[in-house]
Formats: sequence, C-alpha cells, structure tokens
Amino acid sequence: MSRPKYRIRKNDLVQVISGSHKDKGKIGKVLRVYPLTGRVVVEGLRMIKRHTRANPQAGQQGGIVEREGTIHISNLMVVCDKTKKPTRVGVRRDSEGHRQRYSKKSPDTLIPDRL
Repeated sequence: MSRPKYRIRKNDLVQVISGSHKDKGKIGKVLRVYPLTGRVVVEGLRMIKRHTRANPQAGQQGGIVEREGTIHISNLMVVCDKTKKPTRVGVRRDSEGHRQRYSKKSPDTLIPDRL
C-alpha cells in the first residue's frame, strides 16, 4: 500500500475550516503530520487533557497535562501569506525542475517549505 500524499506539511500555517465549534476558524502552526491516518497536530488547537502517572526516575511529575490532539487533514486549509486567507495549494515545477507549492487564490504567491 502506498503512502497518501498531502499538501499540508510541518510548520505550515493552517486554518480550521470545519469540525469542532470551539476550534472552527482558528489559525495555528502544524507541529506534526501523520500521513497514514490522515491526521495533523496543530499548535494550540483541540486541546485534550491527559492523566499521567508520576515517574520519579525520569523526573516527571504526575497529574493532568493539557496538550494538542489530532485533527483530520480534511478539516484544515493552508493560509496564504499574501492574502492571509485559507487557500488550496497547487504544486508546479520551476525552470530548474524543483517543486514549488503555490497558492491557488493568488498563483504568483509561493508557499514556503518552512522546515
């Protein structure tokens, strides 16, 4: 089975376009992409509470830890740097044959690979 390819990458600025009413419309940076499940972790969105046990050997304190949960990739859109609005992403090759991601709303605007 081949790995699915997505247009959203780590460090992209994305906006939630559908899903949870409390996160809809919010903008955040992609922290991690899970391509096999089609899910993404976005900074500051879909906060979940995790009950952890103390581990004195590792120096971890027990208690309730709040961290980001995953969001399905179909509920997100990349935010264009120029227009500051969500846009679809296209891929094309430049004159030297390198891949470029660009905004479909304003095709002259490139979406940088913020790695």
